Amino acid sequence: MRKIIILTLFCLGITINSMGGGKMRLRSSSFKEGGNIPKKFVMISIGGENISPEFEWQGAPANTKSFALVMVDPHPIARNWLHWAVVDIPKDITSLDQGWSGSGKCKRCRELINSYGFKGYGGPQPPRGTGKHPYVTTVYALDCEKLSVRDNPTYKELIEAISPHVLDKAEYIGYYEQ
Repeated sequence: MRKIIILTLFCLGITINSMGGGKMRLRSSSFKEGGNIPKKFVMISIGGENISPEFEWQGAPANTKSFALVMVDPHPIARNWLHWAVVDIPKDITSLDQGWSGSGKCKRCRELINSYGFKGYGGPQPPRGTGKHPYVTTVYALDCEKLSVRDNPTYKELIEAISPHVLDKAEYIGYYEQ
């Protein structure tokens, strides 16, 4: 019976560790929650500058050992295109400045390879005419200092590595279309 309950929770995308208080908040001064992502944060190939946006979070549980920040496009055309993944963020870091990606400001942090095939931030570049794409950024408070995940995971592999360690999480969504 216990296996059935755990399997059901897993299928619903819920992990026992992530059923915390839900007190974390994520915000950005780079664009409004639910608003359009400005051009400078999109890929160079479509006229942007591919600058990583600023994100700041608060309200993590006291027993947090590290954070992971993940940006994904879940649009049906994009199929969970991974735009940015930073893991092993020390517990005392609660923000990433605009342009942080690739800066080397955090020696312990690890930027993973995105779906474009390069390490770090890869901004929006939705196919023309496919409508507004949501770019969902999630910060996770984790119960481990170092996440066991390869440098070029799929989105599914990344979430499978993160899920057992989640103490709490917060999301922030921006949109872009061509």
